[in-house]
Amino acid sequence: MSENFQVDLQGIVDLLSNHLYSSPRVYLRELLQNAVDAITARQGMDPEAPRRIDVRTADDVLSISDTGIGLRPDEVRELLATIGRSSKRDEIGFARTEFLGQFGIGLLSAFMVADEIEVVTQPADGPATRWIGTADGRYTIADTADRSEVGTTVTLKARRGAEQWYKQATVVELIRLFGALLPIEIRVDGEQVTDGKAPWEGIGGAQRADLVGYAQDKLGFTPFDVIHLNNPAAGLTGVAFVLPFAANPAERATHRVYLKRMLLAENVEGLLPDWAFFVRAVIDTSELRPTASREALFDDGNLEATRDALGAQLRGWLVRLGSTDPAKLDKFLAIHQLGVKALALHDDEMLRLVHRWLRFETNHGRMTTAELQERSGEIRYVATIEEFRQLAAVAAAQQITVVNGGYTYDSELLERLPEVVPGLVTTRFDPTELSTSFDSLDPDTELQLRPFVQLAQDALDSVGCEVVVRAFEPASLPALYLVDRSAQFASELRATKDRADALWSEVLGALDTHDDSRPQLVLNHRSPLVRRMASLGDRELAQLAVEGLYGHALMLGYHPISPADSALVNRSFLGLLDQAVPTQEDPSR
Repeated sequence: MSENFQVDLQGIVDLLSNHLYSSPRVYLRELLQNAVDAITARQGMDPEAPRRIDVRTADDVLSISDTGIGLRPDEVRELLATIGRSSKRDEIGFARTEFLGQFGIGLLSAFMVADEIEVVTQPADGPATRWIGTADGRYTIADTADRSEVGTTVTLKARRGAEQWYKQATVVELIRLFGALLPIEIRVDGEQVTDGKAPWEGIGGAQRADLVGYAQDKLGFTPFDVIHLNNPAAGLTGVAFVLPFAANPAERATHRVYLKRMLLAENVEGLLPDWAFFVRAVIDTSELRPTASREALFDDGNLEATRDALGAQLRGWLVRLGSTDPAKLDKFLAIHQLGVKALALHDDEMLRLVHRWLRFETNHGRMTTAELQERSGEIRYVATIEEFRQLAAVAAAQQITVVNGGYTYDSELLERLPEVVPGLVTTRFDPTELSTSFDSLDPDTELQLRPFVQLAQDALDSVGCEVVVRAFEPASLPALYLVDRSAQFASELRATKDRADALWSEVLGALDTHDDSRPQLVLNHRSPLVRRMASLGDRELAQLAVEGLYGHALMLGYHPISPADSALVNRSFLGLLDQAVPTQEDPSR
C-alpha cells in the first residue's frame, strides 16, 4: 500500500527562512519574479498586452498586481497548492529558458513575512479564481468576480513581528534593489519607482560619467577605470569597475549579478577568475543558472566558460593599457602591486599576464622586467635590502645592474619568472662576483703594497677576514666587505653549533661542509684614504687604521657585528685616541 507524504508547511517555511534564503527581504523578489514571469508569458501570446506591476501598501497589508497571463482554476491548484511543482509551470508555458522562476517554491517565501496569502487571478479565457493559503498549511479555492482585467493580484497579511517589511519606504527600497533593471513599469502606491535601464546601456559622451556615478552610489567608491563586459554565449552584458584601493587577493571577490534583469545577489562569487581580485563587476545574464535560493550562480560548465571569457576581456584591458597608456598601467600596479605580486607568485596565468610590467627597484632606478631583460639579457638580484644597500653603488659604478629582491614577494617572483617566461634568465647575485670586475694593480704597485697588505692581514686574522687590494669606482668608497654566501652559511652554522646543546651540536656538525672560504675586505687603491694608510711609516698606526676601516666597511654594508668585530673596532678607536692624545700618568699616583 502506498501513501502520499504529509508536508508540514510551517516546517518548510522555517527551512526556507533559516537555511535557503539569507533574509526575509527576498519575499518581494519572489513576488516580483512571479509577476514578471506571468507578464512574459502573456507577451508571448499577445505582444501588445500591457507590462505593468502595481504595489499597494497599507499598514500590515501589501498587495502586488500584474498584467500577466493569469491562471485557470485547475492551474491554481497545480501551481499554488503543490510545493516544488515547477514541471507543471513548463506545461502551462513557463519554459525554464525564458522565465525567472524555476524551482516552484517562490510563493512559499511570502510565508516568512505573512500569516495569510490571498491570490486573485484572472486568465484571458476563463473565470477569476481566489486562492487563500495560511501558514498552518490550509488553503481554500473559490470562483470570484473581484478582478476586472487579465492578471493576478497577490495580497499578504503580515505575521506578528514582520510589519517592518510592509512599510512603504522598505517596499520601495526592495523593489529598487531587486527590480531596478526590469523592463516593466513598476509603481508603488501610484508612483513609478524604476526606469528599467541598466547603467551600461547608456550612449554618448556621458556614459562613462554615468557609470562612475553608479559605482559611487551603489558600490561606494570612485573606480580607477571601467571595463565593459560582454559574452553572448551567456547572454551577458555589464561592466567591471577597477578598484581605486588595494584589495586583499586572498579574499574572494564578489559581484552584483542580475538574472534576466532581476537582481540575483549583490555578493556573488566565482563570476570572474580568482586573479581578477582588483575589480568588482555588475552584470546581467540570461543563460547562467541560479542555485535554488536564487542568491548564487550554479557552478557548471557554462559558468566556467563564462569565467574564462570574462577573464580574457580583463586580460585584454591590461594588455591595451600596457601598449597605449603605460603611465596609467604604472598607477594601477602602484595601487595593486602587492596583491598582483602575491597572486602572480602562485598563479602562472597572472604571472604571464603582468610580468613585463612588474617594476623592481634596481641600482639604476625602478625598471620593469622587460627593461631589465632588454638591458642585460640576464636579471641579477640580491635577496635582502641590506645586501642591496651594500652593493648598489659599487655595482652601478662597475655598470652592473642589480635588482633589490628584498621587498615582499620580489625574490620569489624573480625565481619563478623563468618557469613561465621562455628565454628569461634570473640569477641571484653573489657579492664576491664584484671583485672579479675590479681592476687589478700593476705588478710594481702590488710589490710596493705587499708589506702593507701583510700588516693589514695580520690585523684582521682574529676576525677571520681576508684582505685584498683592488682598484674600483667610486673612489670615495675606501673599502668593501664582501661575504660569499656559502661561507656566510657555514659561519652561521658554526656559531649556532657552538650555542646548541650536545645533541643538536652533533646534528649541526654533520651539516658543516667545512667551507674554508673567508669574507674579504677589499681595499680600494683609488681611494686617497687607502693610499694614505699604505704610506704610513708607523706600523701600529697603520694597523689601527685598518681595524677602523674594517668596522667602517661593516657598518656601511649593514653587516651584523659580532662581539669579536666590536672588540676589534673598540681597540682601534682607543688606539687612535692614544696616538692622537697620549695618556698622561696621574702625578698623585
